[in-house]
Amino acid sequence: MPATDYQGTSSPLTNIGRSLLPVRRDQVHAMESPIGGSASNEAEIESFQRRVADRFHDLASVPSDELLSLPWVRKLLDVFLCCQEEFRVILFNNIALVKKSPMDRLIADFYERTVKALDVCNAIRDGIEQIRQWQKLLEIVLCALGDSNVGYQRSLGEGQFRRARKALIDLAIGMLDEKDSGQALAHRNRSFGRHNTSGSHSKDHHHRSLGHFRSLSWSVSRSWSAARQLQAIGNNLAAPRGNEILATNGLAVPVYTMGSVLLFVMWALVAAIPCQDRGLQVHFNVPRQFPWSAPILWLHERILEESKKRDRKNACGLLREIYQMEKCSRLLGELADSVQFPLSEDKEREVKQRVKELEQVLDALKEDLEPLEKQVREVFHRIVRSRTEGLDSFARGHNPE
Repeated sequence: MPATDYQGTSSPLTNIGRSLLPVRRDQVHAMESPIGGSASNEAEIESFQRRVADRFHDLASVPSDELLSLPWVRKLLDVFLCCQEEFRVILFNNIALVKKSPMDRLIADFYERTVKALDVCNAIRDGIEQIRQWQKLLEIVLCALGDSNVGYQRSLGEGQFRRARKALIDLAIGMLDEKDSGQALAHRNRSFGRHNTSGSHSKDHHHRSLGHFRSLSWSVSRSWSAARQLQAIGNNLAAPRGNEILATNGLAVPVYTMGSVLLFVMWALVAAIPCQDRGLQVHFNVPRQFPWSAPILWLHERILEESKKRDRKNACGLLREIYQMEKCSRLLGELADSVQFPLSEDKEREVKQRVKELEQVLDALKEDLEPLEKQVREVFHRIVRSRTEGLDSFARGHNPE
């Protein structure tokens, strides 16, 4: 389906998703009418498919300037958590069937994918920490050139510009691709355990030098690759065949749905946030009969197109705020290099305008960066709890009292 079919108002996507339902009944009739399944079971599965479609439709309907922004990424994680919880309820309501073949194999495969997603969550948390270090450099610039620093002075002086220029240079170097980063820092958390989100002094000393800043250590091993991990999550992820749908009373469908949602969400996080060995070459081969396939494929296409833009090709992350940070700091750096002292009134007005733009970027980071980190941690813990519950259920099933 061409990209133009997804553009415009929200109604075309909704209609696309719902118009596929009759086709889906004809092509994969067992999805809607599982043999031996109750009417409530049928309704539960269909309702889950519709809600997933609606949520991703909302995500796909945003304009370009909101796609891959911090609020959009937070909404994406909210969607994942909602889908994960509803999927958990479906499994709980059909626990007897989940323990039988072939559902036990399908669920085991899904849990293996979720384990691989845990490493992605850890790497994304590290990427958020990296953005936080960039934020600190921007705060130095704001402190040097902002109105609060000028006080009763008639004009900004060379000292303030030297301080700001050093921070801007450090930021420009720090935002280079991490593929050739140097030695790792010594003490890093390897899981979402205790973490001081307030930015304690114990962490600050790790990042005082530019060398440390550029060689931010990852929670995963130095040989770990986000691109390879995404490929592993998507490996052998295929739509259920008719016999699998029949044998599972339709439950193979939500398992495949949740596997696809997991893959897309992890891929989108890697696209947006600085990550070790980022790579977006993951194929989403989703059959069109699923009502949620249209918005997910459209989002995949839009994000890929964003990554191909000239000013985004070598970006360390496609997050909208990273782009704004880079653009704002570059323009301010060019302005700082061109000024002569004493400053003319025109130049001072221009500096203040650039500083105001920088302040807006910082406000966005302060508002959404920490909540995003908490959401990533929640995704991590939710995956762990869901897998633990599932394995406990399997153990009880194979070891009856």
